[in-house]
Amino acid sequence: MNGNGVQLSGFLDPRKEAELVELYNQMIRVAYANVYNKSDALDVVQEAWVKMLANRATLRESDKLAAWAKVITRNVAVNVNRSAARTRTWGEADFVLAAKDREARTEELMMEISELLGQLEPAARTLFLYKYYYGLKDREIASAMSMPVGTVKAKIHRARERLKKARLAEMERCGDRRTV
Repeated sequence: MNGNGVQLSGFLDPRKEAELVELYNQMIRVAYANVYNKSDALDVVQEAWVKMLANRATLRESDKLAAWAKVITRNVAVNVNRSAARTRTWGEADFVLAAKDREARTEELMMEISELLGQLEPAARTLFLYKYYYGLKDREIASAMSMPVGTVKAKIHRARERLKKARLAEMERCGDRRTV
């Protein structure tokens, strides 16, 4: 309905109307993928439609309307994100909460890593720690452990694969579907 209470059905060809509705839905998906907030996404699409109508003379090929609309929608969404980042104010409490949350996640992750490393045999654990915790190069580890570089690489690779399998098994047991 328009502002006078007159219904606009029949105003457009039903095929064109269906195409515009589909275009609108595509624009909503693009906006939502870029702003992560449904109300902001709706605002972005509305602003994109205004820009499209104002600049409709710049569209050279009408069959490229969907791509043109998506690009405009994405650009408007990026601008919304940019302006939101400039206007966002962080209070001291926000910083404290963010730091505590990060600290808790780090502590949880370290506990999980420690448990996984505990599943490795001591020699493999030592090699793994030398490589990934202390940051030693394979050649340095080989010289410290008095073994060939190829052996060090192979043992580290096998240890990493065992940890990966253990992590996957743990995730399946817990029902967690995130990536490793």
